[in-house]
Amino acid sequence: MVELRKPIPVAEAVRRVMDNVQPIGTENVPLEDTYGRILAEPIIAKHDVPPFDRSPYDGFAIRAEDSTGASGEERVAFSVIGEIGAGHVGEKALGANEAYRIMTGAQIPLQADTVVMLEQTVEQGNGFTIRKAFAPGENISFQGEDAKEGETLIEAGTLIHPGTIALLATFGYAEVKVGKRPVVGILSTGTELLSVSDELVPGKIRNSNGPMVEAQLKQMGIECRSYGAMEDDLDACTAIVEQALAETDVLLTTGGVSVGDYDYLPAIYERLGAKVLFNKVMMRPGSVTTVAVLEGKLLFGLSGNPSACFTGFELFARPAILGMMGGTAPYMPRMKAKLGEDFTKPNPFTRFIRAVWELAPEGLITVPAGFNKSNAVSSIARGNCLIVLPSGTRGYEKGMEVDILLIGAEQGVRDWVL
Repeated sequence: MVELRKPIPVAEAVRRVMDNVQPIGTENVPLEDTYGRILAEPIIAKHDVPPFDRSPYDGFAIRAEDSTGASGEERVAFSVIGEIGAGHVGEKALGANEAYRIMTGAQIPLQADTVVMLEQTVEQGNGFTIRKAFAPGENISFQGEDAKEGETLIEAGTLIHPGTIALLATFGYAEVKVGKRPVVGILSTGTELLSVSDELVPGKIRNSNGPMVEAQLKQMGIECRSYGAMEDDLDACTAIVEQALAETDVLLTTGGVSVGDYDYLPAIYERLGAKVLFNKVMMRPGSVTTVAVLEGKLLFGLSGNPSACFTGFELFARPAILGMMGGTAPYMPRMKAKLGEDFTKPNPFTRFIRAVWELAPEGLITVPAGFNKSNAVSSIARGNCLIVLPSGTRGYEKGMEVDILLIGAEQGVRDWVL
């Protein structure tokens, strides 16, 4: 008897997954190994930035009061008493109409309160002249204007990118507390699957889902263990799933979650005593995506169709993995764009279309990336976003506004709202 499955909305499916995410702890790693990790503690400013008043330009440090009355007709002269390079300080305070030659980043000397840029001066003997008056504080980067000591600059749960690393280095974080990365297992199922190096034979296809999901994990910096491709044998598949669960924190399977005679994942979940969070989602492609939990570990049953598998990973597995690492912005970033061509199919379920977005003179434009059935592979390779067409809509025309989810974006968003 064919199992009757009740589909649930995508947002509800995402919520159920995230409600079962358990952080797996923290660890300290060297600064140079932090890219792509999740901060497990906030970045606190350990000192002011800049730590002293400094010059943002190459020029001359002067007392603003000495420039009073300067004009094109009445140029004011200054004598240069020394030079201050970055990393050095002036030896004495400035007197009347005295100046230091100062380099970008160098500390402002005593009594100086403004910087005259080189192009605003005319050199003359051992000094220079200026033709305008300067106000106190002009052309100075003040101590603490970027960050104050004790200020929280970046919250825990934030993905570390190159800018974050610059900030960590600024405050001397040689070691950084980050969320541990889960070890993820990948198992492809299906008697029809061949390895990448095998020659095609009638009735067979090469396993593209395994390498694709492995690459999606690598993009996140996640270690994975491949358990290969299993034939449609219930006992053998159950044994390998048990092994994988013992060796990993998360298990991703591809195929075997539909309602065919050889789709064994539902039976495996039942054998193992896993709690099924859902087994049908109101989405195309990937409606048969199934997620279960066993002893705190998530089992993602992704579709065997490549486009559905890819979409299921991005919508459900990626945010869960980021959540396990302590991430607070785990969801795909979204934007509004105008549809660049008609899409006339009705959408009884929410439809996710592999697509390409680009910036045109008329604004952000998106078009489907080609063949878009659930078994498509070519459109995955071409696409850089997913067009989202809500359930209950009956087709879209060129020029209509749609939501798009960005694929491969470094920073995510905190809330799922589609």
